[in-house]
Amino acid sequence: MITCGIEIKGSEIILCLLSKEDGFFQLPDCRQVRHALQHPNDAEAVRKFQFTLKKLFEDYKVEQAIIRERPTKGKFAGGAVGFKIEAAVQLIEGLNVELINNATMKEIIKENPIPISFSETGLRAFQEGAFQVAYAALSR
Repeated sequence: MITCGIEIKGSEIILCLLSKEDGFFQLPDCRQVRHALQHPNDAEAVRKFQFTLKKLFEDYKVEQAIIRERPTKGKFAGGAVGFKIEAAVQLIEGLNVELINNATMKEIIKENPIPISFSETGLRAFQEGAFQVAYAALSR
């Protein structure tokens, strides 16, 4: 099963594909790991953004997407565009989408430490958050 870890930052979504078979993790290549919602107030732009993600998930046979939950209030609260991106992902038909909060994610990673350092994964530095989300989801 391929899982997509998702971190939303501003008007951008960062993806990391991860699968686990027989206790081994695999990082499938992904053609584009960063997508920006350019015009969040244009319904057609949001539809196109959602279609692009849906096509990517279909092409890579992603069965579940796990989104790092952002607080709705406080210093680290997510913005309106980020929540629009989250909704666009949640409404993709046929995709199992879950949210995971930071506390739960950190607890899972504490109980199941990541077996290699992030630098050894071959992923880009900005994907670390998305990788942690996917790893936590597959380790619970």
